[in-house]
Amino acid sequence: MKSRRNFLKTAALGAAALSLDGIPAAAAPRGKGRKPIVVSTWDFGIAANRAAWGVLGKGGRALDAVEAGVHVPEADEKNVTVGYGGYPDRDGRVTLDACIMDEFGNCGSVAAIEHIKHPISVARKVMEKTPHVMLVGDGALQFALENGFQKENLLTPESEKAWKEWLKKAEYKPVINIENQSYEGKGTTAFNPLRLPGNAWNHDTIGMVALDAAGNLSGACTTSGMAFKMHGRVGDSPIIGAGLYVDNEIGAATATGVGEEVIRVVGSFLVVELMRQGYSPEAACKEAVLRIVKKKPAKAKEIQIGFLALNKKGEHGAYCLHPGFSYACTTGEKEEELIKGKYYFQ
Repeated sequence: MKSRRNFLKTAALGAAALSLDGIPAAAAPRGKGRKPIVVSTWDFGIAANRAAWGVLGKGGRALDAVEAGVHVPEADEKNVTVGYGGYPDRDGRVTLDACIMDEFGNCGSVAAIEHIKHPISVARKVMEKTPHVMLVGDGALQFALENGFQKENLLTPESEKAWKEWLKKAEYKPVINIENQSYEGKGTTAFNPLRLPGNAWNHDTIGMVALDAAGNLSGACTTSGMAFKMHGRVGDSPIIGAGLYVDNEIGAATATGVGEEVIRVVGSFLVVELMRQGYSPEAACKEAVLRIVKKKPAKAKEIQIGFLALNKKGEHGAYCLHPGFSYACTTGEKEEELIKGKYYFQ
């Protein structure tokens, strides 16, 4: 009888350690026991992490670190997917989205805001100075100006030139990223993973999550959205639970890629809840990707989405649909590391 009970107990524990598709929920997590630590999406996360580490390395708060970190790509005119220099919408207007969340569950967000170089800081003001979570459009701009932010022209000559070039063949209709349907020398239907919406030529977000020396988590997410989107389009980046979510008891997660599909599965919240169930950060990100594939398998083949997660222990991981997604990691032990995300479609 005792042997039978031991067998059943062992079997039950083994089953609990697996996700629905048989992935070990806590398999080989990266970064075990490291704090402070900051991770962020894409190659440009390296420079952003340096700024964040300027706060974390001095014992500063994770919230201050992520705000300082994402300021870097927001102000980089060579970065055509975040902030100043970001590609405009189909009407030639640069509209920005951002959200921020701290260790207490406080959060703030702005969507479709124009003329403000650092929307993440406006989002923080929304969190700290209003009873609201999100302000949008003209209301967000009005709030920013009332709080001392300067109105600027964010459309750089390079971005304006790219927009005018796109206009020559653009079709103004509600098709997500129609501009990506034609590739150089490949006709109009050729498939190139590196040209997928949300990938290396058109990734659209920096998401950053950090764990500070006190063991507290915070996160930030900021973007200029998909290039040449319909005016008024808002993706997942400013939506708490979709583009970013922080639970100081469990962990934090952020997303990048085509926001519409992230919203459908409330992606970042899903990743954090999976970590609550015992999944490692990477396994949780993979399960969220699988949800997207299951809902819209044909669509999943045409777009890129990646999730990045950090748990309370300082373990981190990522997973995406297609090759090409990477994330940056910075700790006191190894200051800069660029890690390639694992992917579903081979």
